[in-house]
Amino acid sequence: MAWSFLILAGLFEMFGVAMINKLHKDKSWKPVALLILGFGASFLFLSIAMESLPMGTAYAVWTGIGASGGAIIGMLFFNESKDWKRILFIAMVLGAAVGLKLVS
Repeated sequence: MAWSFLILAGLFEMFGVAMINKLHKDKSWKPVALLILGFGASFLFLSIAMESLPMGTAYAVWTGIGASGGAIIGMLFFNESKDWKRILFIAMVLGAAVGLKLVS
């Protein structure tokens, strides 16, 4: 169950990062509220996951999901580069997160 909470935390982290980008484009209260909600939920679910997962593993997987997910969201919704090298390194980050799951 802790891994489910950790993945959920990573997804909310991705959402929070997307709202930062949206805030730069739309200076209104809605992206700010969604940003706070996204990061708040992310920290909540990360803390729940860390009740039974090692801190290093949980933090590494959480940041990996957030970083790679943020890059993927940027490519899909914000017209960022889709260069094969970016995709390769995103896959490496996700592969490392899966590796940590396998050894934990």
